Amino acid sequence: METKLCLNNKDEYPTDAVLARCLGDARIGWDAFMEMLKNEYPQISHEWRYYNDGKSWLFKVTKKKKTVCWVGVFDKLFRTTFYFTEKAAELISGSKLSEKYKDQFVNGKSFGKLKAVSIEIKKAADLEMTRILIGIKEQLK
Repeated sequence: METKLCLNNKDEYPTDAVLARCLGDARIGWDAFMEMLKNEYPQISHEWRYYNDGKSWLFKVTKKKKTVCWVGVFDKLFRTTFYFTEKAAELISGSKLSEKYKDQFVNGKSFGKLKAVSIEIKKAADLEMTRILIGIKEQLK
């Protein structure tokens, strides 16, 4: 599952043209993701930032000061990653997330007190799990 992040040139801001080059056909999924954020979550903001530790541009999605998710762009796909503490366990297990993602939370790698759930997106239909995770994030305080 590990692919190399596409946007690793610090001097090349992720413009539409750069995204189109990296994403290829998955650009349709990206456009649907951006539409979803704009139309369904108008209170959410987002920005591109270059991170020296990972030597890559990441798309940070926030609501007020709280990070909702991080988005990494790879060759022909992008990945939304959500970080949760253990207090999200009940919401995740009771959600409509597929078992694959519930298992990722329960048995996946921990980052201190945080556990990650990552969704690979190539087309608009892949956004449903991201939608569920945004809903879980919004229920947490």
